[in-house]
Amino acid sequence: MTSEHTEQLISLYNGSIPVRSRWTYRTAEPFTIAAAFQTDNDSWVEWVFARDLLLAGLSSAAGEGDVRFRPGSDASDRVLYVEIESPDGHAMLVMSHADVADFAAVTAAMVPVGEEGDFFDVDALIAEITNV
Repeated sequence: MTSEHTEQLISLYNGSIPVRSRWTYRTAEPFTIAAAFQTDNDSWVEWVFARDLLLAGLSSAAGEGDVRFRPGSDASDRVLYVEIESPDGHAMLVMSHADVADFAAVTAAMVPVGEEGDFFDVDALIAEITNV
């Protein structure tokens, strides 16, 4: 049995433009989180990254690749800076730290941190890779 949790979160691009995002966690893929961001033309761009990266980024700067997190604060609240980068461009999003932390807490309730291997089906992965 697998389960999925998806949250709709609003972020700000360069502190001014609201961006809808959809964050998804699946017990069948316990090591990863998918975050999709809505673009101007109503399509979505999805990024998949390690759950450990998000958890680390909630307390200190984390990430050296295409996805980076850094906690901070603005005039009124704690925020989480999310940087995403690709050959097509770069974006800095500012999100509510509490909202992202709540999402992370739900993922930990679904699959406790450190127990991801108990939920990961390595046989299914091998079958997928060998049946290409």
